[in-house]
Amino acid sequence: MEHNTQIQIPRVKLGTQGLEVSKLGFGCGGLSGYYNAPLSHEAGCAILKEAFSKGITFFDTANVYGHEGYNEIMVGKVLKQLPREQVQLATKFGCTFPENFQCQVKGTPQYVRQCCEESLKRLDVDYIDLYYQHRTDTSVPIEETMGELKKLVEEGKIRYIGLSEASVDTIKRAHTVHPITCVQMEYSLWTREIEEDVIPLCRELGIGIVAYSPLGQGFFGGKAITESLPAESLVGYHPRFSGENFEKNKVLYTGFANLAAKHGCTPPQLALAWLLHQGDDVVPIPGTTKIKNLNANIQSLAVKLTPEEVKEVADVIPVSEVCGEREHETMFKYEYRVANTPLKQ
Repeated sequence: MEHNTQIQIPRVKLGTQGLEVSKLGFGCGGLSGYYNAPLSHEAGCAILKEAFSKGITFFDTANVYGHEGYNEIMVGKVLKQLPREQVQLATKFGCTFPENFQCQVKGTPQYVRQCCEESLKRLDVDYIDLYYQHRTDTSVPIEETMGELKKLVEEGKIRYIGLSEASVDTIKRAHTVHPITCVQMEYSLWTREIEEDVIPLCRELGIGIVAYSPLGQGFFGGKAITESLPAESLVGYHPRFSGENFEKNKVLYTGFANLAAKHGCTPPQLALAWLLHQGDDVVPIPGTTKIKNLNANIQSLAVKLTPEEVKEVADVIPVSEVCGEREHETMFKYEYRVANTPLKQ
């Protein structure tokens, strides 16, 4: 899959309110650090412009990506160079990172509005296509948070509402206040819990699924296996990339890489292809800082799998054998699966 044939990226509907996006999105967070050193705004914009030129129109950012809104400001700059109406812009609110870098979650109506106004200013846009609650504040009834989001829709400041890492109960309750367009969840070959309950519920309610970390924080791209981790990368602290866990997970990668070779593609292409075959309502949002990886990710759309092959790909990464928690617990708090569970210090 190294050839450079231009691939037509299909358009799919997210939810039932009218949002249409490219079947492959772009997660912008990595452009501002976490996995590597932050890119300059100029370099980040160059990658996003290249993605747009290839047919990726769904850009995902957040108010906490990068220092003092660095990522939103970068995305705002690239939007000035693109036809705004052709881009589906997603951003998020709800997480703050105080001095100790321990994520705190906030969902009060006042905070929702404050964050939205600040994001509109940083992005320098009149409206946000898709506005997510980044994490659920379990101390505030979701109905109150959604009430304010509904007002922002009515005022034209946001067009569609999303939830990220929300529990089934929260999704149901939120959806009764105002239709949820999509739910963003960590979803990849080594993180598949949402198949049990979140995906069936979303399909029942007509809610789309956006898959973040579709390459397992770079694991399926060979991060820390075929290439060393940059010194500034926080991935090395992730439970699945640490110590004995990582040694065991490496074994799974070897089998997976062999299967990718059999399919004539790279491991990240096979991992993305597997997700792309989960249904038109599942949209992966891989991010990258390199044009060659961007092009390779787009080529994953050309990898065709039969239902039997989709199962074979899943079977080569048995979830029961993946070692380590999925979340980087020192940074994020999830409602999904761990509602009200105190974080480990």
